[in-house]
Amino acid sequence: MARRLIPALNRILVEKITPPSKTTAGILLPEKSSKLNSAKVVAVGPGLRDKAGNNIPVAVKEGDTVLLPEYGGTQVKLGEKEYHLYKDEDILGTLHD
Repeated sequence: MARRLIPALNRILVEKITPPSKTTAGILLPEKSSKLNSAKVVAVGPGLRDKAGNNIPVAVKEGDTVLLPEYGGTQVKLGEKEYHLYKDEDILGTLHD
């Protein structure tokens, strides 16, 4: 069984962030109340090569919090955890505090 997945080319492995289902006071939140479709970057590929052979690096790095499209990506299950693979150009942006 694989212990670590290193994405190929310009792909990014992310773990989706699940919003809390209830508040600290115990009020249950509806499923639609989740604000953003965000994820934490777990691993990134080395990037693409241009026609001259130069490396074009991936725009994000491990540990970044990114905004994902509503649909897309490839679901990957490693052990008990569920991850998703996206291409670099599919990532909508990075989220900062």
